[in-house]
Parts: sequence; C-alpha cells; structure tokens
Amino acid sequence: MNNHEIDYKLFGDDMQFVEIELDPEETVIAEAGSLMMMDEQIRMETIFGDGSSKQNGFMDKLIGAGKRVLTGESLFMTTFTNEGVGKKHVSFASPYPGKIIPVDLSQINGKLICQKDAFLAAAKGVSVGIEFQRKIGTGFFGGEGFIMQKLQGDGMAFIHAGGTIHKRQLEAGETLKVDTGCLVSMTGGVEYDIEFVKGIKTALFGGEGLFFATLRGPGTVWVQSLPFSRLASRVFAAAPERGGSKGEGSIAGGLFDILGGDRK
Repeated sequence: MNNHEIDYKLFGDDMQFVEIELDPEETVIAEAGSLMMMDEQIRMETIFGDGSSKQNGFMDKLIGAGKRVLTGESLFMTTFTNEGVGKKHVSFASPYPGKIIPVDLSQINGKLICQKDAFLAAAKGVSVGIEFQRKIGTGFFGGEGFIMQKLQGDGMAFIHAGGTIHKRQLEAGETLKVDTGCLVSMTGGVEYDIEFVKGIKTALFGGEGLFFATLRGPGTVWVQSLPFSRLASRVFAAAPERGGSKGEGSIAGGLFDILGGDRK
C-alpha cells in the first residue's frame, strides 16, 4: 500500500467524525484543531505550509502557507505518523453539524475545488492550495469569495459541510443553479460563474440572496443543505439582547411580558 492509500471509517450521523487507519510509517495531514483522538505511538507534528511533498525549500513552504491564509486557514497544518509496529488509528471531527465527504482524488483527475474551511484531512502528499476564479464577478459576489480551496494529488481527502449533502453528476453542457452558500465542492472540469437574480422584486423581497452560482458540466458537484453562515445568522438573530433574557421556554416569562412587566 502506498502512503496516499489510507483506510478509513465514518462514525455518527449529524456530528460525524472520521477514523483513519495508519500502517507503520504512514502519515495523514489535517487542519490544526481537528483532532479528536489517536492511539499511542502516533507522532503528531506541526508543519509550515500545506503538507505536500512538493514543498522542499523554505520559500515553497512559505508560498504554500500564504495560499492557505488567503483561504481563511491557519499558516500551519498537523501531520500524524504511525511510528509503531502494527496498525494505529487517528480520528478527526467536524467543527459543526453536518457530514464528512470522503473523496478519492485519483478518481476525479487529481483535483477538487471546494469552499474555504471545507478541508478536514487528507493523505500525505495531497496539496491544499487556492483556486482563483477567472471572472471578476465571481470574486465580488460569489458568497464564498473570490478564492476557493484547491486539493490536488492522487490520495484520499476528507471535506466537511453542513446539513445534508447532495452529490449531483452533471453531463456535458448541463447547468445547475445553486445558492452561493450551499455550494460545497466540484471537480475541476465544472465551469463556475455568478448570476444576478432577475427581477427587482424577487431580489429585494424573495428572502434569498441577490446572486446564485451557475455550474455547468461535465463534472460532479456537492451541495449542502445548511451552510454554516446561514446557521450562524439564525442563531445570532434568535439570541437575546445583551444584558437580558427572553425566557422563551418559560410560561412565567411569557405572562410577565404580556402583563407589561419590566425585567431590568
């Protein structure tokens, strides 16, 4: 088995984690802070850059780290290497409710484009970089920004997204329109553009965003039902005002409000 061929298991439903099995001297890279648990004799090391084998010199590592900063990630990544005799296991968890998507890059021509913060872990040798969209409109109004993550290599990679994940296969010339925040990832052959919602009434009062992503095949697209930004905005909107409590679950609190009480 080559270093980029790793075995794994997914556990959980709404709050998943992935358990990766490492052979002796086998290594996996992950985002800093994503570790859940690991066996003994696994060496954890913080590295500078994206962890790819192509980064031999300091400048290569510096450029790789800079690319990660542009996508909103940390300058550093963490490697986990099995220094024992037998098989060992290391597990990584999702940072918010959703699903973990395993992708074999060797089966999609070695390239996956995904939203920032989507990367969780990968086999050593997979590079984590940036993908610039060629059209300037995509950059200004793309929801997830002008820059997206680019995973390249021939090994396994694991990304995460919120809610339920839907995988859609697009034929050549087939078009799919997606809310910009719901787009998780796509294969390298998919064309990506931003389109303005037609109709001023629809744009202002429809309850959706002003722009959506237009994806054109051939290729594979992954879509999420609950973007973290949407979840965060709902939580923020429902949060009580500073210095007080709404008492939503309290009957007494509700009666107090009806009677015009002042709970300062």
